[in-house]
Amino acid sequence: MSPSPRANRTEKEILVDVKRLAVEYYERTGKPLGVTGEIAEFEAAEKLGLTLAEARTQGYDATRTGPRGQERIQIKGRRILPGKPRYGGRVPKIDLKKPFDVVALVLLDERYKVIEIWTAPRAAVAQRITAPGSKARNERGSLGISQFRSIAERVWPADA
Repeated sequence: MSPSPRANRTEKEILVDVKRLAVEYYERTGKPLGVTGEIAEFEAAEKLGLTLAEARTQGYDATRTGPRGQERIQIKGRRILPGKPRYGGRVPKIDLKKPFDVVALVLLDERYKVIEIWTAPRAAVAQRITAPGSKARNERGSLGISQFRSIAERVWPADA
């Protein structure tokens, strides 16, 4: 028995279907399907030339060779819905107890198309999360998107 044509599809082709289904599911139920993180990881790897880590790697989702050698990148994704501020909302939890060198934040539109990608070094992220004054930051490792952007550099699109 020969394999089905679906068995030969690339990850990118599969994610086209996943994005379509996630949008359809949200439109019908008002609930997210829970695929934003996986889509963000794939998109960041493709657009920034990263190598995705093995599934369930503790602390980071991808690697790249930088000026200081191998860098471990924790990738966070946030879907921005129509009518909502682009930089409103929060970055998903950043766990400072896990190993990583850089955090990448992938902002996606309502159809899971990449709007922007921002990166920040671990030291800046750790300093902002541990700064006194916010339970969300200090206890939950959660930064607002605007807070993250204030310590980050936009790396995609590069020309905007």
